[in-house]
Amino acid sequence: MGVSLRVVEWLRSRGEDVVHLREQGLQRMPNGEIFAKATAEGRVVLTFDLDFGEIVALSRGAKTSVVVFRLRDTRTGHVITRLERVLGESSVALAQGAVVIVEDRRHRVRLLPVGGE
Repeated sequence: MGVSLRVVEWLRSRGEDVVHLREQGLQRMPNGEIFAKATAEGRVVLTFDLDFGEIVALSRGAKTSVVVFRLRDTRTGHVITRLERVLGESSVALAQGAVVIVEDRRHRVRLLPVGGE
């Protein structure tokens, strides 16, 4: 959600299996349906939409990981730089189920389910 297609291309160049909702004509899909689609397909959601933190918290055990960008600098190059670091440091957590909040100078990882078992 709101992530540049250039970020998707960069992820693909790294060998990641990535789809962008725009490529599928689904850019207007409601957030809850996006989350359900990601869960069904075993994907990680990359988004600038802060609502996904709440969706994950209310997901009742779904282990779908979400990376939420809270960046002042939203230029594609900066997003890629921050995402590269997050993937390098948090790939295990993302594979297990986590919410990762990405800020300009740091990122925070919250394992799922949020708030404990």
